[in-house]
Amino acid sequence: MDQRLKSELTRQLILNESFKLFYENGFKTTSVDKIMKATNLTKGAFYHHFENKKALGLAVIGLKLQKRVYEAMVAPLYGSGDALEILKTIFSVRLKSFTVYEKQHGCPANNFINEIGDQEFAYQNALKRIIEEWKSALVYVLDRGKTEGSVRKDICSKSVAVYLISAFEGVRGLRKLYDNDLILDEYISGLSLYIKQISAS
Repeated sequence: MDQRLKSELTRQLILNESFKLFYENGFKTTSVDKIMKATNLTKGAFYHHFENKKALGLAVIGLKLQKRVYEAMVAPLYGSGDALEILKTIFSVRLKSFTVYEKQHGCPANNFINEIGDQEFAYQNALKRIIEEWKSALVYVLDRGKTEGSVRKDICSKSVAVYLISAFEGVRGLRKLYDNDLILDEYISGLSLYIKQISAS
């Protein structure tokens, strides 16, 4: 195998296993030793790819979390169709698509925010980029809805975007407390009511 390819595969293995361990056990409690045990790699292999655990954490945020949020919650907002239907569909369909494992562990990005979002600027900045990209996409679809006449012109798109993100992330966290999806169903009902409130019709 080509050495560069082997090196990249090793790096991806570290990122994938780290993401899983951070998601299940938290960033702070997951040591480099635990990551190496999960990957069956040496510490030398780890430090060849990452200067330290902080560098790894930033890589996981930038390469794994941001990609996950972008593909599921950002990119679809730039699609064609009725703006409000897009919002309703993206938020409700995404909730329904989560596996039991994902429902039990919550949102990986939100877990990071709650655990290390207040630790230092580098983490804050990396996590904030994810939220700002998501917020910008929501503002885009809301503004498009205003132009096309489906969204009330008097609403503040940025405020609605922040509310939608906060409510979605909040219910992901709350679901960890329950052993069924009733709270998700209640959220989806509330979302439908909220969408009606910002509708121009």
